[in-house]
Amino acid sequence: MLAMHPDCERCGADLPADAGGAFICSFECTFCAACAEALDDRCPNCGGELLDRPTRTGKALADNPASTVRHFGV
Repeated sequence: MLAMHPDCERCGADLPADAGGAFICSFECTFCAACAEALDDRCPNCGGELLDRPTRTGKALADNPASTVRHFGV
C-alpha cells in the first residue's frame, strides 16, 4: 500500500492524500507537479519515471491514513 507522503521532497509543498498534484516514482519518492516538471519527470534519487500519484479518499483514507512523516530537508 502506498505510504502517501504528505510533502514534496524537493520544495516541501503540502501534498494531501485526497488531492491530485503529487507525482511518485516506483520507490514512492514524492514530488509536487512543479518540481516533477522541473525534474523532467525523472526522480533525482533513483532515475525512475515520475507518474501521477493516485488519490485516497473517503473510507479508504479514514481506514488507511496517509503518512505524517515529512521528507523535505531530510
